[in-house]
Amino acid sequence: MNVQLSDLPVGLVVAMVVLGIAQLALDVAALVDLYRRPADRVATGNKWVWVAVILLVNLLGAILYFVVGRKPAPVQDAAQPPAPSAARAADIADSLYGRRDDGQNPDGRSAGPR
Repeated sequence: MNVQLSDLPVGLVVAMVVLGIAQLALDVAALVDLYRRPADRVATGNKWVWVAVILLVNLLGAILYFVVGRKPAPVQDAAQPPAPSAARAADIADSLYGRRDDGQNPDGRSAGPR
């Protein structure tokens, strides 16, 4: 059976080109992610297994890597942002409205010359 490309319907040729580009893009993205990811954050701990899966299992290999092959990063305790300091708020209020007449800042500090 000899089928030439010009004999195929245009829609089928476009679909094949789109799938080919999608496969190439997914393969490149998966390989780049695999290269940058430490081995302890890859399922099986062996990157070469995933290189073979990505390259040999066509479109499904890259999808499998993204779904199954990656381990999430360990969760670190997020440091709470520091609460705004009362002294800083008082300094901002002083710069906006001038110093208080009673000689005291709202936080109890003396409002002497700076």
